[in-house]
Amino acid sequence: MTTISWLIVIGIGIMNLLVIGVFLVLERRRTVVEERLGQITQSGQIVIAPVEPAAGERGPSQFSLAINRVLMGRGFADNIQRDLARADVKLNVAEYLGLHVLLAAGFFALGWFLTGQSVIPGILAAAGSLLLPRFYIGYRKAKRLRDFDNQLGDMLNLVVNGLRAGYSAMQALESVGRELPPPISVEFHRVVQEVQLGIPQEAALSNLTRRVPSADLDFVVTAINVQREVGGNLAEILDTISHTIRERVRIKGEIATLTAQGQITAWVISLLPIGLAIFLWIINPSYMNTMFGPPIVFGLPVCGIAMMVTALAFIAIGFAIVQKIVDIEV
Repeated sequence: MTTISWLIVIGIGIMNLLVIGVFLVLERRRTVVEERLGQITQSGQIVIAPVEPAAGERGPSQFSLAINRVLMGRGFADNIQRDLARADVKLNVAEYLGLHVLLAAGFFALGWFLTGQSVIPGILAAAGSLLLPRFYIGYRKAKRLRDFDNQLGDMLNLVVNGLRAGYSAMQALESVGRELPPPISVEFHRVVQEVQLGIPQEAALSNLTRRVPSADLDFVVTAINVQREVGGNLAEILDTISHTIRERVRIKGEIATLTAQGQITAWVISLLPIGLAIFLWIINPSYMNTMFGPPIVFGLPVCGIAMMVTALAFIAIGFAIVQKIVDIEV
């Protein structure tokens, strides 16, 4: 076999490994207690702790656990673990970083092959692939937070009805974990289990607001903590907050409908030049490679790289400006 054939085979193998890895990650399931309670200490710092899987469940490999022990306590690893927990992605830091390596290798081989064995498109494709996990985690975080906020009104109604029926605050929160769907049931079930393990209620609720950075949830937690200290009718307080939150959710929905055209416009305008450049590179590599011709400095086509960086920078700036325009705070 020729060198090109070997590289093609290796690239296809890497892509297959990536698909298999994603499948195994999606198939792996950990219970909420095993996954979450080992990640947050009593002081609220999110740490990287190995988790023992339940019987019949796939767990992290010993290699990834060894890397986690090396990364434990480092700032960037703690931030990654916090983002993974907020997005409810069942990966540890080592698996997340390994996914970056697999993506970069696979996209480099794909870009190299599709553009006529050109190294620069492969490097650009590999660099772009490193942003995909971050975008995915950001999307999952935003979607989970949005789902949580949409369920908060129903959660407050359930708690208010429970308090009026004679439940204590923790009993009412426990009913949320039983009756409502994820993600809100998962998080409040975690709060109840933290309290049962001896963590003070204020600390457990503080951990909840740290895992779910929601302004509406902060109102609810503040009301519960204040009522616990000074007394008062918690059911009436939460009922008033529930009405306010429902109105906020309604207004947010109306704003999202009115700004949907601007959101789509930002994505289309930003992705159109990138997609066109990729299309031209695939159908006519020699035409696009002229952009990476002389002058060559230190083996790099400085003019072509400068033009690519400038174009991507302006695309990012334009996208950010449009997103800022349509981002209306409620």
